[in-house]
Amino acid sequence: MTKTERAFGCQTYTWEMLGAGWKGGPDDLIAAIAEGGYTGIEITNTMIGDYAERPADFRRALDDAGLTLVSFAFGSDSGFTMPDRIEDDLDAVKRWVDFVARFPGALVSLGSATSVSDAPREDGFGVASEIYNKASDIGRAAGVTVAVHPSSHHRTLLYTRSDYDEIFSRLDPQVGWVPDTGHILRGGQVMAETLTAFQDRIRYVHLKDVDAAGDWAMLGAGVCDIADVIDIASQAPHFNGWIVVEEESEEAGKDPASAVRVNRETLSRMGFADTRKGAQS
Repeated sequence: MTKTERAFGCQTYTWEMLGAGWKGGPDDLIAAIAEGGYTGIEITNTMIGDYAERPADFRRALDDAGLTLVSFAFGSDSGFTMPDRIEDDLDAVKRWVDFVARFPGALVSLGSATSVSDAPREDGFGVASEIYNKASDIGRAAGVTVAVHPSSHHRTLLYTRSDYDEIFSRLDPQVGWVPDTGHILRGGQVMAETLTAFQDRIRYVHLKDVDAAGDWAMLGAGVCDIADVIDIASQAPHFNGWIVVEEESEEAGKDPASAVRVNRETLSRMGFADTRKGAQS
C-alpha cells in the first residue's frame, strides 16, 4: 500500500477472550472476518491452531478468503520480564518470525511487558527492553518487522504515559509500536499527545473504544476520536496503512462475529473506506 492508502483488519482476540466458550478454529475466524467486511487479519499463537505447522496452507486459506496477514501477535507467561526466561522467549520469537517471513509485509507483534514476580519494576523494564531489542534484531535478519503492543491488562508495566516514556527510551529506533487506542485511554493518557510523541515508531494501529469510565465499548460508542487517530497514524513515516479493529466489549462476548461486523459498518458510516484495490467498504 502507498502512504495515502489504508486498510482494515480484525484481531482474533475478540474470540480468544471467550476462553473455553470458543469451540471453533482458525477457519471459522477467517470466514467470520472476511464476511465482516475486513481485508486483513491479525492472529495469535493461541488461535492459529494446527496452521502453526502449516504456514503454506494458512496462506492459501487467507488467499481464498481475500484476507492478508497483517501481523502475528503473541505474549509469554514470563511477561517478557523474567531474566531466566529470556532465551525461551527469544526462541519463540525466532519460531514466529520464521512463520511470518512467509507472508510478505506481515509483522510480529510482542505483547505488553507484565510483572509476574515481586522483582522491582525497574528490573522488569530492563528485561523487557532487552527482549524487545533482540527480537527486533531477529526479525530484521529475516526481513520481518517486530513491534511492541502495550496493554492495560492486569499487572502490565506499560500503562501510563510515563511507562511508555520509560520503555521507549530503552528501545532501539528499529523496534516498532502498535498503539492500541483502548489501552492508551484506559491508561489515562491523552491520545493525540501519546501518538504524536512516538509517531516515528507506529507501524499499524489497534483500534478499539472505551467509555468515560474506561470500560470497553463498541467502536464509536465510546470516547475514542477515531478520525483523529487515523489522521495521526496516517502521517507516521513507517505506518503501513493497516488499521486493525479489536473488540472486547460485552456485545462481543455475546456474539463476536456480529460485533466485528457492526464495527466495520460503523467505520463505513463514518466515511472510512478500505482503499485496497477491490476491497469492500
